Amino acid sequence: MKILHTSDWHLGRTLYGRSRYDEFSAFLDWLYRLIETEKIDALLVAGDVFDSSVPGSRAQELYYGFLNRVARSPVCRHVVIIAGNHDSPSFLDAPKALLRALDVHVVGSPGDDPMDEVVVLRDKRGKAEAIVCAVPHLRDRDIRSVGPGESMEEKNGKLVEGIERHYREVCTAAEQRRLQEGGFLPLIAMGHLFTVGGTTIEGDGVREIYIGSLAHVSASVFPQGIDYLALGHLHVPQCVAGQEHLRYSGSPIPMGFGEARQQKEVVIVEFTEGRRAIRPVPVPCFQQLEQIGGTLDDIVSRIYGLKASRSSAWLEIEYTGEDLPGDLRCVLEEAVKGSPLEIRRIRNSRAASLAIGQVSEDESLEELGELDVFLRRLDAARVPDAQRPTLLQAYQEIVYSIRDDDDGADSTR
Repeated sequence: MKILHTSDWHLGRTLYGRSRYDEFSAFLDWLYRLIETEKIDALLVAGDVFDSSVPGSRAQELYYGFLNRVARSPVCRHVVIIAGNHDSPSFLDAPKALLRALDVHVVGSPGDDPMDEVVVLRDKRGKAEAIVCAVPHLRDRDIRSVGPGESMEEKNGKLVEGIERHYREVCTAAEQRRLQEGGFLPLIAMGHLFTVGGTTIEGDGVREIYIGSLAHVSASVFPQGIDYLALGHLHVPQCVAGQEHLRYSGSPIPMGFGEARQQKEVVIVEFTEGRRAIRPVPVPCFQQLEQIGGTLDDIVSRIYGLKASRSSAWLEIEYTGEDLPGDLRCVLEEAVKGSPLEIRRIRNSRAASLAIGQVSEDESLEELGELDVFLRRLDAARVPDAQRPTLLQAYQEIVYSIRDDDDGADSTR
C-alpha cells in the first residue's frame, strides 16, 4: 500500500493582502498529478486545510473540487482528513456523512468513543489494508479540566497528560481492530500538534496551540506500535526526535517570506510485505518570493537584476541604510514599474519603533501579532517586571479561549 502525507494547506491565506488562490490551485493540480503518477492508494491531510475557521467560497471551491477529482480517480481509493488548529471542527465535520460515500474520511473533532477516530482502509474486495488513527487537533477543553489556582506548569502538565492519554486510547482501539481484521496491517497515526524540539521559521504563521510554550509534546507521547505518524502544524518538513517514521510533511507553499528559500515537500510511504519505505517528494515553487535588504542602491540594483531575468517574484524589502528617505516607497515602486514584480512589504529598519505609539509608516498594526501588541502596551505603560507574568498568563488565557470558540469569525489572529 502506498500513502501520501501532506498538511497545512491553509487554503484562503493571503500574503500582506495579496490573494494566493493561483498558488493553491497550482499546488492541488500538481498534487493530483502526483497521486496518479505514483499510484497513491491513500491521501492523508494532517490538518489546517483552511487558514480560517470560516473559509471563503473560493477556498471551499478548491477544497471540494479537489476531493471530487480524487474520489473519481481510478487510483486513489481513500482520503483521510483531520482538523488543525486553524480549522473549524464543525465546519469540516458537517459534510462528513456525504464525503464518506466517496471514501473521504473526515475527523474534525474527537469523539466520545476512541473508535470514532479509527479508520479502516479497505481494498476493492473489502479486505482491510491499513488502520488509521485519525486524531484531530485536541483543544484545551477536549483533554483537560481547569482547576482553581493552577500554575502554568500544572496546566501544561495536564495538557501533555491528556494528549498522551488520548493517543494511547485511540491507538489501543486501533490495535484491537487490527486483531479483529486479522493478519499484519500497517498502523498509521495522524495528529496536529507541536512536538518538543520542532523547527519553525519567523513569519511562517505557526502559532502556539496551547497557553504557554511548555505544552509541547515529546515523541514518547506516541505509542510504540505506530508504523508511521503523519503530523501537521509545523510548516518546516522534519522528523520528530530523529525518527524517520515520525514526520511533519510541512506546508506545501511558503506561508511567509521567511520560508522563501525553503524546499517544500510531501511524503510518500510505501508498505510492502512488512517493510516500510519513506520518500520525501519536493514540491515545485508556484510563486517566487524574494527578500531584499540593504541600502537604497543595493535594493534598486537587485530589483533591476530581477527585472532583467524577467522574474515575477513578490518582494519583501528591508531598508537598512543610514538615511531616512521620505519617498522610499515611491522610489521602489518606480524601480519595479513595467515588470511583473510586486512589492508586498517594505520595512524601514531605521524608522522602526519598539513602542506601539510610534509605529512607523512602513509597519502597520495588522502586521503585528497580538502578543507583540500586548507586550508593547506593557512597555508603554511601564508595567513592572514582577507583574508581567501574571498579566501575560491572564492575557494568553483570554486569547486561547477565544480561539477555542468554534463559532469564531476568524482564527487567523
